Amino acid sequence: MWLWQKILTQPYTTIFGIDMDGRRLWVPTMMKDIDKKSIVAVQAIRNMIMGSTLMATTSILLCAGMGSLLSSTYGVKKPINDYFILGAQGEFVVALKYASLLAIFSLSFLCHTQSIRFLNQLNILICIPQDVMSLVTPAYLREILEKASILYIVGNRLCCAGLSLLLWIFGPVLAFLSLVAMVALLYNLDYVAGNDR
Repeated sequence: MWLWQKILTQPYTTIFGIDMDGRRLWVPTMMKDIDKKSIVAVQAIRNMIMGSTLMATTSILLCAGMGSLLSSTYGVKKPINDYFILGAQGEFVVALKYASLLAIFSLSFLCHTQSIRFLNQLNILICIPQDVMSLVTPAYLREILEKASILYIVGNRLCCAGLSLLLWIFGPVLAFLSLVAMVALLYNLDYVAGNDR
């Protein structure tokens, strides 16, 4: 929530605000001489699609792995007590942990697949000359790119939270320490110090 507030009020103090401004300028630049820049535009969008595809595949594989663990006869509902560090170990809590992880990774998969959808749409529309189709304006294409980027960011954050919460299976202490480390790492990656314009 703090990051979202910073992006809205002081966008140039975050990587996301700077990237948002760059995307706003990128679309009209690509459309200006699309005959010369079409390969650059398509390759840039293809790279974004590949990143979303990788994250969507990772998320759905983690969901499938957890689903197979839950449905196996191994008895994942009674984990080995030696590996737990504090925390409740009842059947309800174990079910809650796995259901939360499945929900987070499923939402991450959904965000990444929708990002791919918007990027594919952008990939086709950006190469259409402006004089042929008046509906394809730079503002419309910026909006598509912005939706794809936001979905990609949300999907990545869900995946990061899910990876930290995987440690919740072994107890709340490991999950808490992992989340604290993740917040500190993401703060250092997302915040641009000394860029208060």
